[in-house]
Amino acid sequence: MSLPTYSDILAAADLLKGQAVRTPLLTSQVLNDRLDAQIFFKPECLQRTGSFKFRGAYNAISNLPDSAKVTGIVACSSGNHAQGVAEAARLKGIHATILMPSDAPQSKKERTMRSGAKIIEYDRATEDREQLTVDLGAELGAPIVHPYENFHVIAGQGTAGLEIAQDMKSIGLSPDHVLVCTGGGGLLAGTLLSMQEHFPNCVIHTVEPDGYDDQRRSHQTGEITGGNSTTPSICDAIVTPKPGETSFAICKGNLGGGLSASDNEALKAVAFAFHELKLVVEPGGAITLAALLAGKLDVKGKTVVATLSGGNIDPDMMARALAK
Repeated sequence: MSLPTYSDILAAADLLKGQAVRTPLLTSQVLNDRLDAQIFFKPECLQRTGSFKFRGAYNAISNLPDSAKVTGIVACSSGNHAQGVAEAARLKGIHATILMPSDAPQSKKERTMRSGAKIIEYDRATEDREQLTVDLGAELGAPIVHPYENFHVIAGQGTAGLEIAQDMKSIGLSPDHVLVCTGGGGLLAGTLLSMQEHFPNCVIHTVEPDGYDDQRRSHQTGEITGGNSTTPSICDAIVTPKPGETSFAICKGNLGGGLSASDNEALKAVAFAFHELKLVVEPGGAITLAALLAGKLDVKGKTVVATLSGGNIDPDMMARALAK
């Protein structure tokens, strides 16, 4: 298995200049006072297409052979990777066909199609999206841009971690902990590579929805483990069957304890982000904030960075959050 390194993240950063948004680090004095800590947020909800996924998608598609302009590309996603791939493909003049679960938020489907991609829906409860994706790629003769099992996707996601490291250094601070919204592990692995290069003593934590903590369980045992809850989670953006093999290989033995938060805690975090940070964040993208607000990690006296990985939330879900 070929694994990306820090140098691949630097190469991705060069490709992304002028395409991806360099999102800032934000803080909240209200939260700092509440937790007696220095908390910084990386708001990838402000990224192009509303999530960090554009970074990896654009880097991966930019590294495809010219033949992709003839065959098109295939991807699978519950919504954020779909939008990132669709927009990156549009910019590169490549047609994208994307498998999306039928219960994905309507706004994510609409924005994916707005960028020119074709959507094929499937039932996430009864159908295997990985096999469907492989079969579709073979049928079309098209390369697959997987959301996390892709060398260049992980390198692209690592540019978010690179920016965190650069911005923390610019203000003369070293993070004690970095909390990462985690599904398949692309953002996790890329962030880890960047943190290891700049802040090797920093502890990286996975943060997942309750009942979908396959990353925590897998890294605890040292073996990839699936078997998530069958109860749907509103954190659809970070619900995956199991950790990606590539990201798991990068992160194995290099993580702190995994954290999780409930749907209710995620909704409270969405509301906090709206009221205090003035940000629109989806439940899965706010799971790190949810863990902090719920006291899942003792951060007293510490410097902490948390990713807010996406902001593609439907109006009715936002209304649920603001009613908390």
